[in-house]
This record gives sequence, structure tokens and C-alpha cells, in this order.
Amino acid sequence: MYNLVTMIKRTYWVNLIEQALARRSILWIRGVRRAGKTFLCRSFPGIIYLDCELPDIRRRLSDESFLHDNSGKFLAVDEIHRLDNPSQLLKIAADHFPETKIIATGSSLLETIKKFSDTLTGRKNTLYLTPATMHDTEEFGIKSIEERMLRGGLPPFLLDEAPKKSDYTEWLDSYWAKDIVGLFRLEKRDAFMKMMEIIFNESGGMFDASRYAAKCELSRQTVKGYLSIMEATAVVNVIRPFSGNNTNEIVSMPKTYGFDTGFIAFIKNWDSLRRDDYGLMWEHLVLNELAAVMQDGRIYYWRDKQQHEIDFIIKGGRNEVHAIECKWQSSQFDASNLKIFRKYHPKGINYVVSHDIKEPVTMEKTGMKIQYIGIKDIIRMQDGKIKGNNKYPEVTGQDYNLSEDPAFGMWKKQKKSVKKMVKDLRKPRFKKWGKNTKQKVGAGS
Repeated sequence: MYNLVTMIKRTYWVNLIEQALARRSILWIRGVRRAGKTFLCRSFPGIIYLDCELPDIRRRLSDESFLHDNSGKFLAVDEIHRLDNPSQLLKIAADHFPETKIIATGSSLLETIKKFSDTLTGRKNTLYLTPATMHDTEEFGIKSIEERMLRGGLPPFLLDEAPKKSDYTEWLDSYWAKDIVGLFRLEKRDAFMKMMEIIFNESGGMFDASRYAAKCELSRQTVKGYLSIMEATAVVNVIRPFSGNNTNEIVSMPKTYGFDTGFIAFIKNWDSLRRDDYGLMWEHLVLNELAAVMQDGRIYYWRDKQQHEIDFIIKGGRNEVHAIECKWQSSQFDASNLKIFRKYHPKGINYVVSHDIKEPVTMEKTGMKIQYIGIKDIIRMQDGKIKGNNKYPEVTGQDYNLSEDPAFGMWKKQKKSVKKMVKDLRKPRFKKWGKNTKQKVGAGS
């Protein structure tokens, strides 16, 4: 299952890593398990790979002489969250050993911890490794887009000759055991996984916390906490609404997308795709491409109270907002929603991303200019605009901090860190039944 992975160089990501390390000596790579972080770490000639899962490696990294002994070398520190104080190691390396290049990977939870993010502000670049992009898929030798949709974008699943359903089950079990229990120490597996299953079954739909609370028999607070954890661990993409000052626009209810089409197909029990399924899967592939290129997570959608909707919105320059509609066939595009959107937000580029567009073309429809592009054109998008013919965009060098992104994490409005929210979820609460009688209610009830 893994032999093919080691033979393939993921050019797009290698290029971004090289650019990032040319600007700063520390690069933080985040992403879900088995997205290929370890492979990328090992794909650079001469790199020293250090797996912090191993006790001996953890002891070596905690030794004060480690950075002195490895000065000027190229290091990959995998599963760095297993160290007692990972931020201190990276801070010392950035400040006192700038000639030492370090790629660090580990749990996305680290980025939500204030001490970690504050210590490394201005000292690291961050790269979000998504499931396979369409350029990755080409390099993997996968020619069928239906195969990419059904298997998903995690390299071991995409490259296996015949991935089994048990492989997806095993991944979910590992996610629960290592990311949720191991890091968040939640205990209600059935409720958490049921909520995740519903999100994947309804992927691309609106997220109403009250409705999920009723379905999963959880409190609204717990539902919001679980969603924040799923977002922090990158298994759910939470797309929040874009709005201006118009009272007719939706301003609070997000849309939720499962992180990978393969797991969506697995949870929906799809072995093949019907004609109506391609549109949903195509929307997820477009979102994956946008996430790989944008890197800062600031992708929105738009909807008004009359249910007119634009799939994705990207902010451009001053007062500019770019609209992106996803259509499996370009002939399916109806400009009526876009026309209403442009009454509220007139400045920006209108994109339609379709499977049957081989070369970008601009056409006029209902008095608006529409740029029809293919999914592989997204890779050339910078600030919401298709730039030139260069194959890969440049890393901006901006130190993206996940926990400070105003579009990230419902706990931001509540002024809670993930750590405190999880603590609240696990804290036993009491419900009064009488003056002197209390019944203990389990965490997350």
C-alpha cells in the first residue's frame, strides 16, 4: 500500500516548502493523519528525520546539546507535540540557530494553544497539507476523476490497488484514539462519531447547532465544542458566511464539509457515482484546491434570506470580493444568484469552475463578465485572481496563526481556547432536582 507513495515527488508541495524555508528557518506543517506529512519530510535529500513517537528521540531533543550538535543541518521533527515543550525547542532554533532548517509536524491542537502560537509568532511559516490536489493526482498517475472522488485524497487510499472499507474504518478508529482521546481526552465516542457521521452525510450543508443537538442527544454547547474540535483537527472544513452591511444576508450559520471525498463516499456507502452525485463531489474537490492555494483558511460562502447562494467567496483587494461557483458541467451554470449577489457586492471577479473547461475563457452573461476555468487553474490563483502562467503560487511568508483567525473556531466569540472548552466539556455538571438533591450529569450531556 505504501510502496508507490515513496516513489512519487509531490512537486507542488515540495515547491511551497522550499519557498517557505527560504524565508524562515522553521516550517510548521499541519494536516490530517496520513495526508503525507512524513513522506514530505523525508523527500528532501540529506534531511535528518526524527520521530518523536520514539522515547529515545524525545530524550535526544530534550538535551541542551542537541541544537549545537546539529547546527546548520536540515531536520524534520515529526509528531513534535509529543515533546514536553515543543515551542521552546523551535524558538531557540529560530533565534540562535537560524542556519538550521526545521520542518515540524504534529497535532493541529498545538496551533490553538496560546503559548505555542505566541512563542513562535514571526519565527515560523505554516503550511496546511490538504488531501491530494489535482496536480498531486496527476503525479500519482490517477487519470479517473471518479476514482479520485471515491477513494479520496489521502495517498495510501488513492494509490492502493483496491482500498478496503476496513481501511477507512481503521483510519477513523486511529483518529479517535490518537487525536481525540489522546489529545482532548473526550470519552463519549458514540456521540462524537455520530455527529461526525451526520456532518459527512450532509456534507456541504448548513450547520444548525440546535438540530445537531437534537439528533445526537447533546447540548448545543457540546455540539459547538465538538465542531470546534473537528475543525481544529482538520477533519471538517467550516465555511462561514460572508456578509456586508445588508440585513438581508445570512451572517452566522456556517456550512460544514467533510475533509475528504473518500470518507464522504465511505460514510454514504457509495461504491459508484450517479449523475447527481458528481456535483456534490466536484464542489468538495474545488474547496480542496482552494484550501491548498489560499492556505489561510479564509474561504467563505454567501447566502441571503431568500436562499440565493454563492458556493465560495474569497476576499480580494479593497471592497473586492470574488465569487466562485462550482458546476460539474459549465452548461449547468445559472447566473441569477450571482446577479443578486453583485447588487450587494459589485466589485470582484466572477468564476465558474467546471470539469469540461480545458482552457480559461471569459464570457458575458446577463450583463456580467464570467470567467470559466478548470479546477487546475485554481493553482495559479493569488488574492483571488488568476495570475500569469507560473505553475505554482508563492508562499507569502505571512505567519498564519490558526487560533487568531477571525474566521476560525466558534470558541473565539466565547473567548475560550480549545483547551478550556474541552475542559468544560469534560467537567461534570449538576442538575438540581430539589432544594438539597443534585443529580450528576455526565460530561457533554
